Amino acid sequence: MLHIPYLREHKNEIIEKLKIKNFEANEIITNLLIKDDQRKTIKKELDDLLSKSNKLSKEIGEMYQSGQTNKANEIKTECTEIKENVKILQEKHTTLEKEITEVLVQIPNVPHSSVPKGICDADNKTIKEIGEKPDLHKNAKPHWVLSTDFDLIDFDLGNKITGAGFPVYKGKGARLQRALITYFLDKNIDAGYTEYLPPHVVNEASGFGTGQLPKFEEDLYKIPSDIDLYLIPTAEVPITNFFRNVIIQEFPIKCTAYTPCFRREAGSYGKDVRGLNRLHQFDKVEIVQIQHPEESYSTLDNMVKHVASILDELELPYRIIQLCGGDLSFTSALTFDLEVYSAGQDKWLEVSSVSNFENYQANRLKLRYKDENGKSQFCHTLNGSALALPRIFAALIENNQTEKGIKIPKVLQKYTGFDIID
Repeated sequence: MLHIPYLREHKNEIIEKLKIKNFEANEIITNLLIKDDQRKTIKKELDDLLSKSNKLSKEIGEMYQSGQTNKANEIKTECTEIKENVKILQEKHTTLEKEITEVLVQIPNVPHSSVPKGICDADNKTIKEIGEKPDLHKNAKPHWVLSTDFDLIDFDLGNKITGAGFPVYKGKGARLQRALITYFLDKNIDAGYTEYLPPHVVNEASGFGTGQLPKFEEDLYKIPSDIDLYLIPTAEVPITNFFRNVIIQEFPIKCTAYTPCFRREAGSYGKDVRGLNRLHQFDKVEIVQIQHPEESYSTLDNMVKHVASILDELELPYRIIQLCGGDLSFTSALTFDLEVYSAGQDKWLEVSSVSNFENYQANRLKLRYKDENGKSQFCHTLNGSALALPRIFAALIENNQTEKGIKIPKVLQKYTGFDIID
């Protein structure tokens, strides 16, 4: 959520930058600042009345003590009127604050100055491409066929017990999945991240804090209960909310966690969602950092390099993409996607998004630090996938298929306990 003083000071610049996200902000920001002016006016009137009421209350006490009963009663009547006006102004002030917040949450984060213009993934910028695409044998297959042929995943069983988009891993497929999770966590821990195992359900305040609520509620699985609860779409949500209403004493804070992730993916259909390409439940290992604003962009670069190093060890060809404005998420200021090449499908699959949210989430979370003058400032938050499991699994078995079986990358063999699926 953008900060009103920042909006007021940089109004024209923000309006222009938000056009890169294809968001027309002039009217909404103008109306927001009008409401904020009204709120300030009412707040001043309210403060003046409260000050006057306190002064008169003191005078009334003194008058009663000096025997000026009649005059004290007259002033008491005036105090009653003031209190009634105070109540009216407090209600107006509360209403305006609510209206201001409702408008603020509709405004996306301002993109970084380096974000290119564009409306879709075709306008994204390829930073670099690493690795050679595998040359497969003539009978090579996509992962959904391989998963059935080698008895790794039962898509039909998942559909039976839950529905489409909820696969059941089995045998060596389950062991490969578990190996990837453990390997990713080990890599993150070696890079200085502290491992957490957070709840897989969050409350409304947590969804608001990281920006999923209220705008993207339709994408979440909501649990009917006495309070609003939601299945997490990513470990980013509970982890970042660890630090809601916290004043940070030391930077950086580095967290990692494995969780299942739940997304409704309403409207997903067609060949691009076959097999593991798009699921309603999937496993992911996340990295999150809370950082000082002066260090957040160098941290973003280091996080991208860290994720890339994992793909290097897995021997997967990949590319790093900078997202254009139209493809950038609502809350992100700058995002790099990492995509692996899937040989069985002859396409690139996104396996990680690494983003800097600057202070957008921190404002919602009231996540702060004290500067050198002792003044509270908002932290910067960053996160990334390290890594999302389904498409890594898909690319691994597609790219490493041979006529004798599916080879396991050397770095994973100590985790799987086998070097080939045959």
